[in-house]
Amino acid sequence: MQAQEPNLRILLKKYRIRPDSRLGQNFLVDSASLDKVVLAAGLIGDETVLEIGAGLGSLTRRLASAARRVIAVEYDQRLLPPLEEMTASLEGVEIISGDILTLNLAALLRDEPYYVVANIPYNITSALIRRLLEIPNPANRIVLTIQREVADRIVAKAGDMSILALSVQIYGRPAVVAHIPAAAFYPQPRVESAVVRIDIHREPLLPHSLITPFFRVAKAGFSQRRKQLKNALSGGLAITTEESMALLDAAHISHQRRAQELSIEEWVRLANIWQDSN
Repeated sequence: MQAQEPNLRILLKKYRIRPDSRLGQNFLVDSASLDKVVLAAGLIGDETVLEIGAGLGSLTRRLASAARRVIAVEYDQRLLPPLEEMTASLEGVEIISGDILTLNLAALLRDEPYYVVANIPYNITSALIRRLLEIPNPANRIVLTIQREVADRIVAKAGDMSILALSVQIYGRPAVVAHIPAAAFYPQPRVESAVVRIDIHREPLLPHSLITPFFRVAKAGFSQRRKQLKNALSGGLAITTEESMALLDAAHISHQRRAQELSIEEWVRLANIWQDSN
């Protein structure tokens, strides 16, 4: 039996709230699992933390004890009253009602260093990670509880790469630091979860001017991942097979390889050559 945060069901009943599956509401309630999330962030007490999907405040309360300031963002307005009740006695907690995908994060964070620590709705995982990594002032570290299968994809190496793995690893160094069972949530999701930590690079692994061509080439390669690169690039970049083969030759990459087999360094080399040829 998982040890649970106190009064969760009582709190939901008090405010007549039922978790909304359309919003991906699976509240992390197991104390040991919550501790794993906070531990993964490596906080020392003077940080600003952005929490996404604060829910009923179980993680918020722990973060308030571990950091100087917590900006807790919650999309579902029904949850704001119980969230405010559960955090009323805490110092340094600021509750924000809004959609993390559209909020003005620059204004919210005032260009100060910060960490992201969150148990996020799984249905916005890819869009959220992309936004957090691509904003002008990214976090020093991102710690997210996400679907285990997605976490494994994020940390994949050459041989099992995906466009998601490339998208993350260009900006930071990801690692799966804990696994969370379905029983640690209320209501229980149908999937296992994992805590992924992304330590953000000081600068992306490629120049800003190369980011757009890099993802243009990578998306072309992964658009038909079962095909050899000479054919996938031809179709995805609207060039002839002969042109795609010449591109691969210039990057010293075999025509027969497939997108998931390439390393980040090979994708960067390929993008550089493609950009120079256009």
